[in-house]
Amino acid sequence: MKKLRIYLDTSIISYLDQQDAPEKMALTHRLWDRIKNDEFEVMMSNVGIDEINKCNDEKRSKLHNYLAQIKYDQVPVDDKTMQIAERFVDLHILKQKSFDDCQHIAAAIVSECDAIVSWNFKHIVNHKTIMGVKAVTALEGYDNLLIYEPAILLAGDENDL
Repeated sequence: MKKLRIYLDTSIISYLDQQDAPEKMALTHRLWDRIKNDEFEVMMSNVGIDEINKCNDEKRSKLHNYLAQIKYDQVPVDDKTMQIAERFVDLHILKQKSFDDCQHIAAAIVSECDAIVSWNFKHIVNHKTIMGVKAVTALEGYDNLLIYEPAILLAGDENDL
């Protein structure tokens, strides 16, 4: 069976060390364990790496240490990715101030991921964005991108939620 190809946005990495959200942090660690066990094909983009690099020294170091634990492919943000990211703004799915999130979604689409995994309910994991992604992928000729929070990928495992 083919591994699910997932794109991790920055929120997933960040919630590995999110002391003020213990439930989300625990779920993220459960997902991380499955990623470390090579259950998924993992993609990230330089947008996520750049966002991590903007963290304070202590958090940045912790997050880079987490990233060193897994295998992932880095997706370049190229002209095609930028074009799709701009469609999200042009179609009023997301605003210009959320352009990094547009780039995350576009990178997942262009790199042919099955799903993007995120804790970002404001801009990514919500009905408006999900419907907008369906529209953009159809308009641009790409396969639909599923949008999941980590619990969706964990449901049904031996430690069911």
